[in-house]
This record gives sequence, structure tokens and C-alpha cells, in this order.
Amino acid sequence: MVSTMYKLIALDMDGTLLNSDKQISAENKTAIAAAREKGVVVVLASGRPLNGMKPQLEELGMTTEDDYVLSYNASLVQKVKSEEVIRSQIITGTDAKIIAKLAKELGVHVHAFSQEKGLITPQLNHYTEHESSITGMPITVIDFEELADDEQVMKAMMIDEPELLSAAIKQLPVALYEQFTIVQSAPFFLEFLNPNSNKGVGVKALADHLGITADEVICMGDAGNDWHMIKYAGLGVAMENATDDIKEIANHITVSNNDHGVAKVIEEFVLNV
Repeated sequence: MVSTMYKLIALDMDGTLLNSDKQISAENKTAIAAAREKGVVVVLASGRPLNGMKPQLEELGMTTEDDYVLSYNASLVQKVKSEEVIRSQIITGTDAKIIAKLAKELGVHVHAFSQEKGLITPQLNHYTEHESSITGMPITVIDFEELADDEQVMKAMMIDEPELLSAAIKQLPVALYEQFTIVQSAPFFLEFLNPNSNKGVGVKALADHLGITADEVICMGDAGNDWHMIKYAGLGVAMENATDDIKEIANHITVSNNDHGVAKVIEEFVLNV
């Protein structure tokens, strides 16, 4: 049997490419560079905005005209250098208001990413400050009722202590799951995206754009927001530190993000074939 020649690798960042210290190991860096040298397209697929991914993209040398990135959980598929948008599926101010109202009823905090206003929240809190430090975006405190109905919003998030968020998730109206793609990217982050947005759709859109088929794609991740792309990929890889639902659908489970799992997969399935 001829082994598949993989042409596209999509990598989640937190818990996958980055170790617990939020660093890219030398092993991962070397393997990614070798795959790119071989002509494989490597992209980062993260819940972060592009600006929040730039330091890592620069560190990996993935900032050329030919580099792409999936930001806001693939609500945007963009070229890195020009920031030209290949695909955009976002939500509105109306949507953000619905989520903020529900968050208030459920007793959890909320924030969102507005095209115009950046990182916005009605009430300053620890987790929005954490998001700000990850993404490098300043926080604007604003009552979401003041948002225009047609305000362009990349995504909205319910954010709080894991036990409070878990309790809120259990009370979400079923209809909400038809209105939005809802994914948990961390124990304290629940993300509400355009119903046509998720990392799987984003990776497929990029693969189609590049003339690459699903069986030529590797996707690696660890959390709920990686589910769709791991399901889509010819080789869906779960990290050893991944949640159980991700391990269940993965074709392959690699070692943890602290043991250079990304490098191990690239070496096994791309470099040594």
C-alpha cells in the first residue's frame, strides 16, 4: 500500500504546538522547517486573532506571501503577509447581545472580538485580562447593548471559572446550537461562532483554495475547538494531553505538547516516508 503524501498540516497552538510555558520547542521548530522545505504547507489554526499569532508565525518564518493562517477558530482564513481574507464567516452585534444577555442570566462573564473595537467586555474580569495578554489586544469595556445590530463580531465567548462555566453549559438552550457553532477551547473558555465556522470548515476552505484533498491533510489538536478539523483530516491527530472526545475521533494519538508531539508526527508521517 502506498503511503499518502501529505501536503497540508494544520496545527492548533495552545496545548498542541506550544508547550505549557507557551513556547515552541526547538524540536517542533526544526520539524516544521523540514516539512516546509519539502513543500508541505504548514498553517496555524487558532482561536486567537492574527495579531495574537504573529510572534509565533515570525518565529517559525511563516510570514511570506505564500503563508496562510486560520484565526478566530477559522472564522477568518487569511494570508499572513497581506492579511487578505480568503474566507470570512463571522457573527453580528445582535448575536453578541444575545450571548451577553444569556451569560448574565447564567452568572458567567462574557467578552467578544469586534472588527472595529477589538476585545470588548461589559465587565472587566480575570479571563478577559488573560485573553488580552495572550492576544496582545487592549480591552474596551462596553455595554453590549450599545453595539450596533450589524456590528461585525468575529466571535463571542462565555468565560469563567471552569465549574461555573460547566454549570452554564448544562443550561444552554438547545436552539442555541443551531444558531451558532459552540466549542470549548479551554476549561474556562466557551466560544460562539458563526454556524458556518469551525476549524474543519476553515481547513477545508484552505485545502480547496490550494487544490489539496482531505486525505492529503494532517490536523493536530487537543481541545473541543479542534474536533471539526481532526474529523475532517485524512490524518487527524490528538495530543496525549487532549480531551477524551478528541482522542475518540482521532486516527492517531501522539505524545503530549510538552514532549514535542508535533515534531513526532511530522517526522513519522512526512519526513520519514
